[in-house]
Amino acid sequence: MQTNENKQNDSNSELLLTSVLCCVCETDDAKPVGVGTDFEYNTSRNTFLAMQCHSCGLVYLNPRPSVDEFDRIYPSNYHAFDFSENNFGFVYKVRRRLEARRLLSWCKGLKADAKIIDVGCGDGFHLDLLKEFGNKSWTIEGIDTSERAVTAAEKKGLKVHPGSVEQLELENESYDLAFLIQTIEHLETPDKVLDSVRRLLKPGGKIVIVTDNTDSPDFKLFKGGYWGGYHFPRHWNLFNKKTLSALAQKVDLEVVSINTIVSPVNWVYSIRNTLVDLNYPKWLVNRFSLGSTASLSAFTLFDYTFQLLGKGALLNGVLRRPE
Repeated sequence: MQTNENKQNDSNSELLLTSVLCCVCETDDAKPVGVGTDFEYNTSRNTFLAMQCHSCGLVYLNPRPSVDEFDRIYPSNYHAFDFSENNFGFVYKVRRRLEARRLLSWCKGLKADAKIIDVGCGDGFHLDLLKEFGNKSWTIEGIDTSERAVTAAEKKGLKVHPGSVEQLELENESYDLAFLIQTIEHLETPDKVLDSVRRLLKPGGKIVIVTDNTDSPDFKLFKGGYWGGYHFPRHWNLFNKKTLSALAQKVDLEVVSINTIVSPVNWVYSIRNTLVDLNYPKWLVNRFSLGSTASLSAFTLFDYTFQLLGKGALLNGVLRRPE
């Protein structure tokens, strides 16, 4: 009998897949825009299709892995389970300072007794920054469905609720701010998750979303299959300003702003995926990774130019529960 660990490492077997509709307009009128494999973790031998909805423009994975395959498509060495200085060195230090600055900018105006929740908090990277650099009187909590992520976060002394926000029995209208940082693209039902988060917020409370941008030059250049934002098969729904705004409207959230921010990651991984697929030597492939200071620095400067034009690699949406 094959153990779960062996199953996770068996890249020669196929995943159980399921067909889905567009989560924004709930239609199946879509065309293929990209095709690829799990270039990063090689968790299966499946080939995956990125589809684009004719009605609204959402890009989504279809068919995609069943939720029963989560332990396999998120293996034990998945970067979000242990994004630490030991594993990522100088890159970790730089990202820590940058993310702390961003988090505090999103928290401006919060009262001393504010409650903040990070949905899809992973190993607690952002919660830990809020704990260290934010107001010490804030109540800071997280949610994650991964037992590995929850365990890693709790080791840092963070309060994390294991499970999904739709099923947890948290107090409605009790939080002032919610984060979904690089989370919404991983979700099975983004509309239901945002609706659940909206109910947790006090009237006027805000949701900050950071996710990949399908209206960026890196997407247009690499969308045929190598785009880093596909993150095959883990990114299930991918947005631009129009589709994120439509999703917000669907669940009765007001759009405060949707802008773009700089990120080198999709540029770096788009090149890495190309090199992997073309069987370039490992030493060259490793020059393009989350641990590569040189490539990340170069593409940060590169993407900054596009961010000035409103075409940065990441979307930053701020949504609000109506008063």
